Amino acid sequence: MFEENYIESVKIQFLQYKKLGEKAIDQVSEDKIYWSYNPESNSIVTIVKHMSGNMLSRFKDFYTSDGEKKWRNRDGEFENEMMKKVDLLEKWNEGWNSLFNILNTLSAESLSKKVKIRNEPHTVMEAINRQLTHYAYHVGQIIFLSKMICNTHWKSLSIPKGKSDEINTKMGL
Repeated sequence: MFEENYIESVKIQFLQYKKLGEKAIDQVSEDKIYWSYNPESNSIVTIVKHMSGNMLSRFKDFYTSDGEKKWRNRDGEFENEMMKKVDLLEKWNEGWNSLFNILNTLSAESLSKKVKIRNEPHTVMEAINRQLTHYAYHVGQIIFLSKMICNTHWKSLSIPKGKSDEINTKMGL
């Protein structure tokens, strides 16, 4: 029972982060998705390229090969580039689809199986949790960048500043 609840919960959490990232990206104009604060910072394009590359590497042949594939060009993921938003979202969805394809095959029995990431053994559950925190971290970066870019035109993805009491009242709190 725990395992089935875990699987459903983790699917919901990944989907929530995917949707948050999409809502943030949607607010940014096409000419700003490659903007970065300084040369040491990443743009939305760079973060999406990295997340997609990570997802494709981690979840292709998930049970049978190391999650860090030899064909992956991780360093190239961090090179900023001009890109149309439609291409960015295609890359975004390609990565997420590879993740959800595996999540949809999980069973209670598969959670204790071993997989490798950079030659380190992980249970499937540990590998999934590792990726959940990794993607949440990067979605947070996308949201922060989007807020900076949009400035006063930003539409909150949660409770807007100064609206906590109003929301709590609506929720009967």
